[in-house]
Amino acid sequence: MSLLDIIDVSKSFGGLQALQDISFSVESGEIVGIMGANGAGKTTLFSLIAGHARPNKGEMIMAGQSLKGLRPNRVCRLGAARTFQIVRPFRNLTVLDNVMTAVLFGRDHKSSKAEAEIRARQVLDEIGLAERADQAAGTLTLSGQKRLEVAKALATGPRLLMLDEVMAGLTPSEVKEMLAVIRRLKDSYELTILIIEHVMQALMGLSDRIIVLHHGEMIAEGTPAAVAKDPRVLEAYIGGAA
Repeated sequence: MSLLDIIDVSKSFGGLQALQDISFSVESGEIVGIMGANGAGKTTLFSLIAGHARPNKGEMIMAGQSLKGLRPNRVCRLGAARTFQIVRPFRNLTVLDNVMTAVLFGRDHKSSKAEAEIRARQVLDEIGLAERADQAAGTLTLSGQKRLEVAKALATGPRLLMLDEVMAGLTPSEVKEMLAVIRRLKDSYELTILIIEHVMQALMGLSDRIIVLHHGEMIAEGTPAAVAKDPRVLEAYIGGAA
């Protein structure tokens, strides 16, 4: 059963066509990778789903409810959460307070600060930041801030978790650790995941299915093995079939 349906979605910014007639579905429990070069429209797609931008045409339906025209807080309450390609912590607040904020305003928002703290500490423990709970978020390493992005999104109580380049800039060992975290969280919380990533080995190894965008158009969809051999993908990435 599909959790998310994207139907003929297009988005332009002035004369720039960022997305053109994009259609696909995401089944509950899937990990779907979104692949494409810079400027392909990947982050724009996330922004449309999360309510940070509105499509010029098309429909987006999650669990039977239209997302079109909903503000980000409403989309979040329905169970869709995203991370940002450029990390956005509340730098002067502690790591714990960052995650508590997400708990208080998410889908499973708690009615008291005490309840929110319990939930936030649980998330930090699962994401590997429990020992950094009282540290100012702005003092974390890049790897730590990437984990905090995931923790904030997870703390909102999502059914659909959208991860935007959470492995960008990490060392190979940090990428390996992040992959393990994502797999563990997916199973523990029964998440459906959409992930944008330029670390191709990680994306191919993690995803059940991959959607390829190129200049705003969807040029391929399939298993990682099928996409890696698709002539259209080879043409877009290396200028011809290998």
